[in-house]
Amino acid sequence: MNISFYKYQGAGNDFIVIDHRDAPLQNIDNALVARLCDRRFGIGADGLMFLTTHPDYDFEMHYYNADGNVGTMCGNGGRCIVAFAKHLGIIKNETNFLAVDGAHYAKITEEGNWVALQMINVEQIANDEDAFVLNTGSPHYVKEVKNLEALDVYKHGYEIRNNHTYKVNGINVNFVEKRPNHLFVRTFERGVEDETYACGTGVTAVAMAMAKKDNRIGHIETPIQVLGGNLEIKFNYDGQVFTDVFLCGPAEKVFEGNMVV
Repeated sequence: MNISFYKYQGAGNDFIVIDHRDAPLQNIDNALVARLCDRRFGIGADGLMFLTTHPDYDFEMHYYNADGNVGTMCGNGGRCIVAFAKHLGIIKNETNFLAVDGAHYAKITEEGNWVALQMINVEQIANDEDAFVLNTGSPHYVKEVKNLEALDVYKHGYEIRNNHTYKVNGINVNFVEKRPNHLFVRTFERGVEDETYACGTGVTAVAMAMAKKDNRIGHIETPIQVLGGNLEIKFNYDGQVFTDVFLCGPAEKVFEGNMVV
């Protein structure tokens, strides 16, 4: 079988994207997805996405984690698939598409390399001791730390993701350090089971958690630095609900090709 694919990245969070508009999406081989995402035996990526048609939207996004399993919402993946849809000529500068957590609106620049993706509204933020737990399309654990550059994110993230509270369903673990003009974030992602260069739903969760912790309300814009670059989160917060949430950042095609499997 010959698979035609595209490789995209958003702040270092990288994805295999496949145009699947010509056939129904069914009987996906999860082992094959994992192989394609493998950085030594496949193409290499944090996840894989299929773009399919949908009667009520511009397109539909189907996301799979690097381990081959169906994933929850991926924010940077969502931004990359919007750039892919523009590349295919499906959209121009705006879109409404369907993902696993519902409908999403997005805007993309004329050049096609910067995407503002609207995320779901969030009402509930729980506490786990001094950390925050919330769902921004995927479940996230947010903990503020100091000297984040020196932190062993794999070790501590793995321990939290696999503790008695989260082991069964898993959770994405985000560590955040406040800097003078931005937040610095590093994330251990479930499904990848390692630290990634960026996590879109993760930085969204971090911005919300810090707004709640600091008792900030109104329209809030939060610049965030991740290992793979810079992102920005924008939302309105009335002290109860986060609305008009946008994840903004780069989305670029790295290369395209074919792989015989």
